[in-house]
Order: sequence, then C-alpha cells, then structure tokens
Amino acid sequence: MPGANLTRTEAEERSAIVSDAAYTIDLDLTRGAKTFGSVTEITFDAEAGSSTFLDLIADTVSSVTLNGRELPADVVADSRIALDDLADHNTVTVKADCLYSTTGEGLHRSVDPSDGNVYLYTQFEVPDARRVFAVFDQPDIKATFDFRVTAPQSWDVISNGVVESVEHVDRLTDAGTLGDHEPETAKRWTFATTPRMSSYLTALVAGHYASWHTEYANEDGRTVPMGIYCRQALKDAMAKDVDYLFDITKKGFAFYNAQWDVPYPYSKYDQLFVPEYNAGAMENIGTVTIRDSYVFESKVTDALANRRVETVLHELAHMWFGDLVTMKWWNDLWLNESFAEFMSTLATAEATDWSNDWATFCAGEKSWALRQDQLPTTHPIVAPINDLNDTYVNFDGITYAKGASVLKQLVFYVGREQFFQGIHNYLTSHAYGNATLADLLGELEKTSGRDLKAWSRQWLESAGINTIATELDTATSGDVADGTDGTIERLALRQSAPADHDVLRVHRLAVGFYDLDDAGKAVRTKRFELDVEGELTEIAEAKGLRRPAFIMVNDDDLTYTKLRLDAASLDFALNHLPDFTDALTRATVWLSLWDMTRDGELPAKDFIDVSLRALATETESTTFRYALAQMSTTAHHYVAAAHRADVLTQVSEGLWTLANEAAAGSDNQFQLLKAYLGYGHDADFEAHVRGLLDGTIALPGLAIDNNLRWSLVHALADQGLIDAEGIDAELARRDTTENREFAFGAKAAINTVDAKRWAWDQALHNDELTNSQLEAVAYAFSGTDSRELADPYVAEYFTAVDWVWKHKTYHMAETLLNGLYPGYADPAALVKAGDEWLAAHEDADRALKRLVVENLAGSRRTLAVLNYNESLASAEQGR
Repeated sequence: MPGANLTRTEAEERSAIVSDAAYTIDLDLTRGAKTFGSVTEITFDAEAGSSTFLDLIADTVSSVTLNGRELPADVVADSRIALDDLADHNTVTVKADCLYSTTGEGLHRSVDPSDGNVYLYTQFEVPDARRVFAVFDQPDIKATFDFRVTAPQSWDVISNGVVESVEHVDRLTDAGTLGDHEPETAKRWTFATTPRMSSYLTALVAGHYASWHTEYANEDGRTVPMGIYCRQALKDAMAKDVDYLFDITKKGFAFYNAQWDVPYPYSKYDQLFVPEYNAGAMENIGTVTIRDSYVFESKVTDALANRRVETVLHELAHMWFGDLVTMKWWNDLWLNESFAEFMSTLATAEATDWSNDWATFCAGEKSWALRQDQLPTTHPIVAPINDLNDTYVNFDGITYAKGASVLKQLVFYVGREQFFQGIHNYLTSHAYGNATLADLLGELEKTSGRDLKAWSRQWLESAGINTIATELDTATSGDVADGTDGTIERLALRQSAPADHDVLRVHRLAVGFYDLDDAGKAVRTKRFELDVEGELTEIAEAKGLRRPAFIMVNDDDLTYTKLRLDAASLDFALNHLPDFTDALTRATVWLSLWDMTRDGELPAKDFIDVSLRALATETESTTFRYALAQMSTTAHHYVAAAHRADVLTQVSEGLWTLANEAAAGSDNQFQLLKAYLGYGHDADFEAHVRGLLDGTIALPGLAIDNNLRWSLVHALADQGLIDAEGIDAELARRDTTENREFAFGAKAAINTVDAKRWAWDQALHNDELTNSQLEAVAYAFSGTDSRELADPYVAEYFTAVDWVWKHKTYHMAETLLNGLYPGYADPAALVKAGDEWLAAHEDADRALKRLVVENLAGSRRTLAVLNYNESLASAEQGR
C-alpha cells in the first residue's frame, strides 16, 4: 500500500534499516500566504546497499541529494522519496516548498479578522510532520532535531528546543506573508538541538503571540523556564487566568515527580493556546499546543473550567508517558492516552481545587467509554493497528476513557505504591526510547508480585464490557421506606458479557450499603471490598444483615462495568437520586440509569423525570452537563412519538423554570439556560430569547456576554426566527475568529429548506472555510430537530460518502461524515440506506467503514429504544 497511508509492516521494515538519525531543518516563513520553504538535511546509518524511503507531502520538491549525488525527480512519488543503494553512513538533503494548511494538519495558518494578525502552529500527530519537512515519520525512529526558522521580525517563534540565537535578516517578507499588514524585515531563529524524540512530537509555533513567562524550580536542581502564549486578541482574557494556569502546571510538575520520582526531563515548558485547533491539545515536547477556546473571554461552565485543568495536566503527564518513553507503533497509543487521562484525573483530584474529579471522570469520560465499547466497532484497549488510517479512528473512548478506567482498576488491584514504583522503573529503563505493553507489565509484575498476563488478556487484549447485576434474597418482604425491609439471606453479583465478546473478567470492587439519615439524605452505612470472578460471586459477609434501602455495586467506581440494580435499589434511585450526599455515588447511579435508558430497559419518561428532579440540586458541573445532554437525547429521540411533543414541552418549560429558580449567576443557572436554548418547544420561547437579547428579560446575575449572545442568536436560527441578514448584522457588531465560526453555525442552523441546502453545499464544496468554520457548518446543518428537513438528505449523505473520503484529508472527512449525518431523519430509513452502502462497499477502507458503521449504530440504537418506548405507550393506551 504505497503512498500516504503507511502500514505497520512498512514501518517495521524501515525501522530495521534506519538508525541513529539526526535532522537539521531550515524553514522560511516569509514567502507569502500559500507556501513556505523547507530544507531538510538528515544523517542516518543503514546497512550498505539497502533501500528505504522518506515521507514528504509537499507542493513541489526542487531537489533531493543523497551522499553527494542529486537524485532524479522520479524518486518523489506518492508522498514518498525513494532512497536506494544506501551507505553505512548517509546524508540526504531535500529542498521543497510546502503548503500552509487551513485544516489544522501540518503547519496551520490562521488570520485573525479582528486585527489582521497571522498565527501559525504545527499539528503532527499522527503522521503530519511530513507536511512540513522530509522525515522518517513513525514513532520508533527517534532522532535529534535542529530547527532554524526565518520569520517576520515582529513574530515570536517557538519550537521544542530553547532559543540559541536570533539574527536580523536584511530582506523584506513577500506579499501576503503578514496578511494585509505591510511587509517587514525578517529574523532567523536558531534552536538548540533536541534530545532524541519521535517526529510527531516536534513542533513550531510562530506569529505575533502575546506571552507571559515564569520559572519552575525542578526537583533535579534545574530551573525550567515556562511560557504561556495566545493571540493578541485574547491577551486580556488570558491575563486574568495566566497565574492560575502557571500554578496548576507547577502543581502538576510536583505531583508527578512525587508519584514516580522522575523529575521533568526537558529544558523548558511552553503552553501555546492556538486558534482553529482540531483536538483539545497536543503533547509536543516542551511546546504544548492547546485549543484557544480554553481562553475564556466569556462565561463558561464550571465543567469546561474543570476540563481545562484536566487538559493542562493531561498534556503535562505526556512529557513522561508518551514523550520520554514512546510506543513503538500506534497499537500502543493507549499507553500514552490512557495513562495521561488517568494521571490527569488523579492529579486534578488530589493536587488542585477540583477535588471531586473522579465524579467528573465517571459522568464524562466513563460515559464516553461505555458508549464506545457498545458499538459494533469496539476493539481491545490494545488495538490492532495495521496502518495509519486505523490509528486515526482509534483516538476514541476506548483508547482514552476505558483505558483510564482500567488503569484505575489496575492500581486498586496491584496497590498504588507498587504501581507507581513500577512506573518509575519503566520510565527510567526506557527513557528517550520506545517501549511496548510487555515492557510496562514486566515492571509492574516485579513491583507487585502479581502475574498480570491473565489480567492483560482480560482487560487490555479483549474487547467489550461486562454487566454486573445484583441478586438479592431476603428473609421477609418489607417496605424499604419504613425500615422493615427484611434480613439478607443471599446477596450475589452475577457477571455477564455480550455474546460477541464473551469474556468474564476479574473485577476488584466495593459494594456499599446506603440508607436515609434523619435529614433524608442517602448516606453509606457499610462497605465491602471483594473480587468478582466468574459468572457468580456470593457476598458472604452480607448474610444476616438488614437489607439497606440501596445497594451500590461498584461503590467508589473502582472497576469498569455496566450495572444492573436490584428492583428495590432501582426504585430507590428513581425516587432519591438527588439525596445521595456523595458526588461520585450520584454520578455512578445516574450513569447506570442512563445506560438502562439507552439499552431500552428503563422508560424514557422515567429517566427524564428523575433527571429534572436531580438537576434542581446537583452540584457537580460535569455530571450536570452530561445529564442535560442525555436528557436531550432521550426527549428528542427515545420518547414514543405520541408523547414526544408533550415531553419536549415539559422539558423545555422545566428547564426555564429551573434556570429562574437557580442561584443568581450560578453555574447551574448558566447551564440550564444553555440547555433550554436547545429545545424551543414552549409557547414563550421566542419571547424569552428575544427578551434576553434586548435586555427586557434578565436572569439575576447572568450577563449576556459575547458567547451567550451568539447562543441566543443560534437558538433563534434553529427555530427560523432570524435570517442570514440578521446573522450578518450580528457579526458586524464584532468580527472575530470565534464570531465568524458562530455566524457560520447560526446560518447553517436556520430551519428552512434553502438554508439547509446552503449549509450542505458550503460544507462539501467551500474550500475557503477553515477547519473550525467547516465543523460549525456541518454540525449545525444536522442539529435541527426536524425530520422533514433531514429526511431528504439520507440518500444524499450516502451518495456523498465516497467523494468526501477521496477528496478530503482525514480530519476534514471525519468532520463531514459525522457532522453531516442526518441524525434527525427517520432512523429506519437511515438503517436501510446505511446497510445498502455497507453491502456495496465491502472492500472500503477500514477507517471509512468504521465512521459509517458507528453513525449507523446510533440510528440502530435509536430505532430499538424508540420501539421499546412505543411498546410501553401502546400497552399504556390499551389499559
């Protein structure tokens, strides 16, 4: 499979040939708005007479010189440069012109309309260093890198190494380099040689960034310079938070060193908040890039503020796990991401003011994992990765969230002290090199004394999720509410697995007993720790005890499993969910209720009722956020058709009431209003939204700032209450990078046939859209609750799939195929059309089929759960 999609076999063959590589990279960023100059010199060793290839995606390649001889032009083909008849020691020089991107891949170029400033940044994971320089672009050919960059004199340039020198260059930048700004002279930046590292972790950021600086007294005695950067347009907003972000980062340095006793290994640590970023952040060594929506100009939810802290600590954890020690191939991507996810949650909970972060993890990350693990595309945590396209689609809920959940279980299984001693040994043994799962497990086996091979087979190398159901027998039948609830004769846990992933696992977990106290709060009264192994596990310690009001299996959320409560506990949860005093317990119970709802085992109306009641008092922002989203899915997609209009009105009115009753200026008030804007089913909706916009209606303590104003505009568009001209007028009030994205999204949300056609055509065919504008258009196109508008696009969607995959980069194809999927269309029609596409595309690329299958799985589930609720409605009508 030649070309851009490198296979694992090709990578293994190349790494067996190439060793001891070193790069000198010279980039010229002064040559206009479309291309930049790239000159790469690579020295490396090889077996004499062997052949290999470099990766390069360039606009033009002007010359390739190998060991003093210029190679013919035809060595460049299919995004590769063939290198034949190698010597023992080789030098290759490649001169090329490469393209700036607007897709967030390679070297991205963004122009801020508010001030005309140009901002550049790189994003290289998975294999996009090749869009900037010629490279052996795979993680196990580690090398040193020397960067030299010529850039406009007003710009800052940041790379992995510290700056060694900056020299004036006496020539003007070409037209367009600085956008509409006048040309200026240039500077040449030279950076220190990096330590050995993988190419996908190299980075370059350049532009007129605002910056702040401090230092960290590293545990090895060095002083580590730290920087935070953002666009000039965001500097006032960043200035309010910069000390806090430095403090969080320093707490992370100290916490991580305290856990595994390996001081931060690199020469500096910069965090760069950059525009139009596809991911949340990227762990480039010493040069972390973060999406600048994490710079808060407007009010945000506490959930997002919490997530920003987790993101900062997640990327910092990668400096050790992923950067200092890196996977050999992308099948061990989970080693990077799961560990960083686990450690960032642990650090957030124990080293910052977000002490309930495990409740946040349960509500957010774990719900993502459960959803991903029940798709037909589920895979083991250690995933089979045959090529780069396989890698793209594995940045998913299993690689991140399930893996982190399983690591939490592993820590409980082997012991925290033993776990972190094993991590210390792993990091020190493989520093600046590559490692595998076997290397990690070997170190953990030594420190814990446990044989982890069977554990690994169950948890890391087998797909799917177990369900643990509670079985309870009591001596007498009584009423839980009045305390005459009987004596336990038998309490057992029954483990099951899906037929297509029939693996029963060993679960180290806790079972908690809960009762109502005198204040009416549900509090834990007893707790058991045990191993659940095999199909049935009896809890002998429970025999003879009084049955509590509620039995919490997986108390403290220690293992990764679906839960099925006993009948009395389910009834208690539905009536007393808000009464649990512990945030993690509430999150775990709420997630189990949601899981039952989306499995068609709990009536949709019951989930909505309990959620509305619990939202009135919930204090954890991420739990709140996910509950609102789950309630929206239930109301819009799962409720029986005969009841849907009434339920949507009930929810819409309920959210408005709760928003007005919430504490002034609170996070709950803010989230409730934002959720309310996603419905539009109550009679007063237009009056409420317009009143908030013009100031005739106000919620106490809540300012209508820039982003909230655009949320109100979007809500009007979604109901057809504002047109494109009105949206343009709103944008004219303040034209910024973010507001252009909001405006594109609002136009695409307008609920008319013409507006949806415009959005469809813009998403597919307007190549001037940035990646963020494209995302705003695509998701707003499909976000309107109207079967009449969505149904005509079922056939069009499946007709467009092949064209999108052929003509777009992976990240843009993913955005289009997920964003344009008409999820509000008839689910039966989507299933039928999707099955026909799959039948006709048996040989399609695995990554493409996975995107289609996962969207289709959502429609299959919607259809199944809808049918369940329709049957309940029919039975109710028949009574």
